[in-house]
Amino acid sequence: MSTTSARTPDASAADADRNWRLRHLPPILIAAAVMTVGAAVLGAVFAGGVGAFAAALGVLIATGSYLASTLAIAWADKLDSKLVMPFGMGVYVAKLSLLGGLMLVVASTGWAGLKPLSVGIVAGVLAWTATQIWWIVTVHARRFRR
Repeated sequence: MSTTSARTPDASAADADRNWRLRHLPPILIAAAVMTVGAAVLGAVFAGGVGAFAAALGVLIATGSYLASTLAIAWADKLDSKLVMPFGMGVYVAKLSLLGGLMLVVASTGWAGLKPLSVGIVAGVLAWTATQIWWIVTVHARRFRR
């Protein structure tokens, strides 16, 4: 009787390459940094100093949100792939509740940076999503075909 566990070849390959779950982060974080600078510049042009701060903060909020999900899902997948859905959904609900609460508080203050903050969040979402799609279609697809 064998003492080794009956693991699939994909699972043993994933264990051999422990960083595969987070390999896409460097290009995404670079794109987010570029988008943060771009949002700050455009925020400054259209809404002054408050706009620059708010737009950059919006990109950082979106980036932090996606990063939290990515890290939680990678951690859950490392423990057991059956945990990905509950951890992913839990983090999703928590971060959207937090973001919704934050936006309600900011909106109730009448802060001049509300619109640039909102645009920055959208820009951060677009930067993260577009870069992740690019990474999957180009880099990951090449590795998968090997």
